[in-house]
Amino acid sequence: MAGEQILVIDDSPTITKVVQLILAKAGFRVRTAPDGEAGLAAVRADRPTVILLDFVMPKMNGYQFCKELHADAKLRDIPVVLMSARGDQVGERFVKTMGIVDYITKPFSPEAITAVVQHTITKYGAAPTDPAPRSLVTGEDLAATDEAERAAARCTALAQLRGAIADALAAQLELATAAAPAIGAAARAALDDVTLAGLLGAVDLRLFGEAAPGLRGDLRVVPLAEVLQLLQRQDQSGVLTVERSGARVDIYFRRGRVDQATARGVPDEFLLGRFVVDAGRIQRPEFEAFLDARPAQPRLLGQQLVKLGHLTEADLAGCLTRQSSELIYEILRWRHGGFRFAAGQEPPPSVIDAGLALDVEAVLIEGYRRVDEWHLIERAIDNFDLVFLRNEDAVAQMGRGRLTRDELAVLELVDGKHTVQEIIRRSRMGSFEVSKMLFRLLSLKLVRRRAQSVAV
Repeated sequence: MAGEQILVIDDSPTITKVVQLILAKAGFRVRTAPDGEAGLAAVRADRPTVILLDFVMPKMNGYQFCKELHADAKLRDIPVVLMSARGDQVGERFVKTMGIVDYITKPFSPEAITAVVQHTITKYGAAPTDPAPRSLVTGEDLAATDEAERAAARCTALAQLRGAIADALAAQLELATAAAPAIGAAARAALDDVTLAGLLGAVDLRLFGEAAPGLRGDLRVVPLAEVLQLLQRQDQSGVLTVERSGARVDIYFRRGRVDQATARGVPDEFLLGRFVVDAGRIQRPEFEAFLDARPAQPRLLGQQLVKLGHLTEADLAGCLTRQSSELIYEILRWRHGGFRFAAGQEPPPSVIDAGLALDVEAVLIEGYRRVDEWHLIERAIDNFDLVFLRNEDAVAQMGRGRLTRDELAVLELVDGKHTVQEIIRRSRMGSFEVSKMLFRLLSLKLVRRRAQSVAV
C-alpha cells in the first residue's frame, strides 16, 4: 500500500512537518500546502490519493476548499480526511459530505494518523497507475541509508580527532625542534582509522562525563524539535540536557524513546504534585497535609505516594507521563538556551523504574499544537504582569453556563488586582491552560486589560 501520494493542507508549518515525517516513514509520498487556495493548486497540478485537511485556515478554510473540490468533476472523488482541533466537533458535522470521508481529532498519535490514511486508501483510494518510487526512509533502503550515514559520520569524526591530535603534537614541539611539522605528519599517518578506533575503544569515556564527543548547540540556531527527532531516528540512548536562565530539563532517552523528563529551576506548575492532584487521585488539602507530614529524608514523592496507597503504579506512570510531556512542551517554546546530549549515560534508578518509553513524534505533535496556540495567545497576553478586569455586564448578559468549571475559576480570579502570574499561582493550574482560558475570556469580551496608570 505504501507509495501513494498524500496531500497535507494545514496553515501550521509545524503540524505539516510532523505529519509529513510520520507518513514518509510509513512509505507514503507527502506534499504540503499552507492553505486551501494553495491546496487546490497542488491538487490540480498533481492529483493525490488522499487529502488531509485542516478546517480553520486563512484565505480558504476547509469547508470552502471541499466546496471547490466537489464542484470539479475530475477531483470530487478524491477522499478527504479532516484534521479537526480538539473538541471543536467540526469533524462529526462534516464527515460524509463533499468528499470528507473521515476525520481525526488533534492531537493525534503517529499510529492514529497512519492508520486513518491506510484505512482511507483501502476503502476509497484508487491504486496509482504508475508504480510509485520506493521510499528512501523505509525498509531495506532505510537501513542501508542509516548505515551509510553512520559510516560517513564515523570517518569524519575520526579525521577531526586525528587532525586535532597531530596539531596539538606539532604545537607542543614547535619551540623545541624544527622537525615539528614532520612529526605532525607522521602522527597523522600512524593514527589511521583502525588505530584510533582501537584506542578509543580501550578508554571508558563515561569517566569524562559523556560517552562520546557530545551533540551540543544553541537553541537560537538549532530548533529543539529537530534535536529530538534526530535522537529518535538514530535510536539513541543517553541524556539530553536543555538549559536556560537557571532552568534545566533532562530528557532521558532509551533506544530513541523518552523514558522520563526531569527538571530543576522550573515553576511549581511542573512539579509532580500538580499532576497527581489534577488526576484526582488525591484532593489538594489532603495532598498538602501529606507534604507537611513527610519525613525529613523521604523517598521520591511518587514512590512514597504509591507505598502509602494514594496511587497505584499505573497512576504514577500516568502522572509521570504528563509531567514529562508538559516539560517538553514548555522547552519547545524556549527561543534561547543551550542543549547537550550525553550518549550512553546511565539514567538514575528512578528513571529506569519509570520506563515511560514515550514516542517523540506523538509528544511533538501536541507540543507543536501548543506552540502554535502560544504564538496566538502571546499577541494578546504578552507578559504575565498584566492585570485584567471583569466586564460584569457582559458576564451577566452571556451567563456562566457557556463556560467550563476551570474557565469560571479563572474568571473569578480576575478582579483588577491579580496579575496573570498570580492567577496562575492561585488557580494551581498550568500557565498554558490559564493563558488559554484568559485568551478565550478576552475573545468573548468577558474580561479586558486594566489600563496602566501613568505617573504625572
